[in-house]
Amino acid sequence: MIAVPGGTFDMGGESWLNDALPVHPVELDDFWIGEYPVTQALWTAVLGEANNPSRFKGADRPVETVSWEEIDQSFLPALNRLTENTRPPRTAYRLPTEAEWEYAARGGLQGKNESLLYAGSDILDEVGWYDDNSHGETKPVGLKLPNQLGLYDMSGNVWEWCNDWHGSEYYQECLDKGTINNPRGAEKGGSRVLRGGSWIHFAQLCRSSNRDLNAPTSRDIDVGFRLVLVSLPV
Repeated sequence: MIAVPGGTFDMGGESWLNDALPVHPVELDDFWIGEYPVTQALWTAVLGEANNPSRFKGADRPVETVSWEEIDQSFLPALNRLTENTRPPRTAYRLPTEAEWEYAARGGLQGKNESLLYAGSDILDEVGWYDDNSHGETKPVGLKLPNQLGLYDMSGNVWEWCNDWHGSEYYQECLDKGTINNPRGAEKGGSRVLRGGSWIHFAQLCRSSNRDLNAPTSRDIDVGFRLVLVSLPV
């Protein structure tokens, strides 16, 4: 896990679905985020080898073909039970909010004065696996360059589930309210947010501002996730 000091940033920009506008200010507290997407090694350590759903097998490859509901209802409760005595007091693992994900992808405070298209570079081949270089499969994590925070594979390889419900008007609602502190996404919806693009998609979908969505029950061969560790409310 990599420590991400909180701060403010301008969230949003270009998105394939044209739903990442308007750009709006967001303020986030400190959190920790996984250096890599969750690998099959970690998934099987928590849920067992027989429960590895991935199409492209490999301990160091990201786990994929996992639904949002499976992560929320099976993996995260099991992980938090297993780490109850080893993680810092009054903390828990969960999926990142969409705002936490984008802030981390953009490099947090270290990337605040840069406007890179992808997580760590304007050149996707330097930092990510996508349709032009993936050879039609996921790749072991950490083979490309990291971003400013030392995070790998945030652009390409696998889409990453976020905690939020998707809302097409949510960004406008945030802008209308001013600076939003620790936004948690739309109050309800039919789809959860995906971020980061994947090995099967073209470069535009791997941009740090790009959003996508899918039903929380969906299981796709190019969708995985990344963990955050956060303080629990007092």
